[in-house]
Amino acid sequence: MATDEIVQVNGVNVLHCAPDGPPLDGERAALDLIGDAGWRAAELVAVPVERVPEEFFRLRSGIAGAIVQKFAQYRLRLAVVGDISQHVDASPALRDFVYESNLGDQLWFLSGHDDLEGRLSPSR
Repeated sequence: MATDEIVQVNGVNVLHCAPDGPPLDGERAALDLIGDAGWRAAELVAVPVERVPEEFFRLRSGIAGAIVQKFAQYRLRLAVVGDISQHVDASPALRDFVYESNLGDQLWFLSGHDDLEGRLSPSR
């Protein structure tokens, strides 16, 4: 089992979460990650899509909103890393949510860690 680790990406402390860790399935899981990130002085948490349950991508469930709100409350950024195209293709509302999120700085949906590096590039 891989472990979560802190990685410096363009001067930003990023908590890279392992794919086989506990699912990000609600406020309790979000608070656990936020606590771990705070203890490790992370500024951004990168969660692989493998740890994000299907319900997160069904916006009506409210899980995504509750999780994002917790991260914002603690001034911590969140990136969901991996292929979510099947979810986006199935939901125009999710497609809009992903688009709007990626315009901001609080929540990003990125296809890979290379995209995260690009987002955190000083020249951006």
